[in-house]
Amino acid sequence: MSNTVFQGVLSGRVWKFGDNTTTDYIMPGFAHSGTAAEMAKFCMYANRPGFAAEARPGDIIIGGRNFGCGSSRPASRNLQTLGITCVIAESLSRLFFRSAINLGFPVLPCPGVYEIFEEGDTAQVDFRTGEVRNLDSGAAVQTHTLPEIAARILEAGGVVELLRREYAARPGHGRQTSP
Repeated sequence: MSNTVFQGVLSGRVWKFGDNTTTDYIMPGFAHSGTAAEMAKFCMYANRPGFAAEARPGDIIIGGRNFGCGSSRPASRNLQTLGITCVIAESLSRLFFRSAINLGFPVLPCPGVYEIFEEGDTAQVDFRTGEVRNLDSGAAVQTHTLPEIAARILEAGGVVELLRREYAARPGHGRQTSP
């Protein structure tokens, strides 16, 4: 389940990462064992040592093109563990996008977003309307909203939680039937 409760409008301090930020940076291969907190200590270690120690719950990542490219590892889990609120990027790897949404971690592709932020600015992201705003400069960009199923998954806290809820709502759930 997600560390963040998806409420539609999120805001936080910005961290910027450029084009082709790989899942190897977000969740390095050498750090695949241990607790979630132990693995998250190495988040972005290869391209920004110290990021994991400096990131604070509520922070937002603004990414360049092809954010989350690389392997199918559930890299957004490290971002969740650090308390990162969401990733908004020029474009996202399709695999990273699906994995993040399934884990209940908000992500949104938004062309033009990289140019309107400096690191340390405050971003406000409205997932309901697709507006991303720099609260310091007033600059804003508009993008598409998430597909309905992605929004439902985020609202539930992840695909597993959504399926649990939908199963529990089915008539006869929990009733034993004989063969």
